[in-house]
Amino acid sequence: MTESSPLVPSTAPSTRKLWLAAIKPPMYTVAVVPITVGSAVAYGLTGQWQGDVFTIFLLSAIAIIAWINLSNDVFDSDTGIDVRKAHSVVNLTGNRNLVFLISNFFLLAGVLGLMSMGWLAQDWTVLELIGVAIFLGYTYQGPPFRLGYLGLGELICLITFGPLAIVAAYYSQTQSFSWDLLTPSIFVGLSTAIILFCSHFHQVEDDLAAGKKSPIVRLGTKLGSQVLTVSVISLYLITAIGVLLNLAPWQTLLVMASLPWAVQLTRHVGQYHDQPEKVSNCKFIAVNLHFISGILLAMGYILAGKN
Repeated sequence: MTESSPLVPSTAPSTRKLWLAAIKPPMYTVAVVPITVGSAVAYGLTGQWQGDVFTIFLLSAIAIIAWINLSNDVFDSDTGIDVRKAHSVVNLTGNRNLVFLISNFFLLAGVLGLMSMGWLAQDWTVLELIGVAIFLGYTYQGPPFRLGYLGLGELICLITFGPLAIVAAYYSQTQSFSWDLLTPSIFVGLSTAIILFCSHFHQVEDDLAAGKKSPIVRLGTKLGSQVLTVSVISLYLITAIGVLLNLAPWQTLLVMASLPWAVQLTRHVGQYHDQPEKVSNCKFIAVNLHFISGILLAMGYILAGKN
């Protein structure tokens, strides 16, 4: 929302809807996709699969995403950027310290899960890789860094959910590295960054008021919509180039089946980029694209492993 006038009772969202928006269930796909893709690449290239490791890693990643979502709410409440955000967990509870405590509990749970993986394997590489990802995740909104306010959030997303998460998931299955991770790492990192990029279109006014130099604040909504289109097209070019250079099996072209969601996203933002209330749902279209394309990419690697 960008209007400051209070919602009238007939149009006000229910408390249940506000809590669902605050918890952001769809956003947990950003944990599911890289762990699934990285593990699928491991199976496709090496035939190795450890179900217990995958499960622990996935649950740990989900807990870490919960920490990111809750702690970001806390840090945003500190800067005042969420003062008009009805679905902020801090605003819903009215208890900033409790939300911060719960967020740190999720972080501890995630780290303990990763430590158990390291102890079982007697190899702490995965913990080290995700440790770097956690630090980068903190710098996005956490003081004194607040790099997201400088417009660096998308780059942090690309690195964290791309190379770091994909490599860590692959390593957890194989205890090795491979240059063949280049294509899926860039693909998943970029598709995750697109979600964050889309989240800025409807909140330019609030970002400007808080001094947040998001990419859309810097570019403007029209140019931003064009950058989005190029970024989405790049997902499919990355896959095609990976196949042509033998960096990815031909079965990964299965991601082309996600094109309808890509078209839906670019058309929607292209049409409504300067209309906050109509463009605000574009991040959920981006989530759908991210999840569907990621699962299709994983399926491509799994199919390649069976041949």
